[in-house]
Amino acid sequence: MRGGYPDRMKEHDERGTTMTGVDPRQLDDQQLMKELETIHRTRHDTLLHGSNDALRVHNERMAELEGEYLRRNPRRVVAAGRTREGAREREAED
Repeated sequence: MRGGYPDRMKEHDERGTTMTGVDPRQLDDQQLMKELETIHRTRHDTLLHGSNDALRVHNERMAELEGEYLRRNPRRVVAAGRTREGAREREAED
């Protein structure tokens, strides 16, 4: 025992490891959407004010969540205006 704490406390020392949340594959569809909404909402602040480590973890988590969403929804509806062709049409109108 050191400093009043048993040595087994070392088992819970997670410094140097990344805690990224629940594996996206374990989330149901509603939970996955909630996680995606949250991470997209916090993106701007993390980019502007987060440490490099915070931004790296945010990037990794966002990629995990978005990848799972795309895996589950391979035939999602894509808005015509969000394609390259749609962007070209918008530019031609201007």
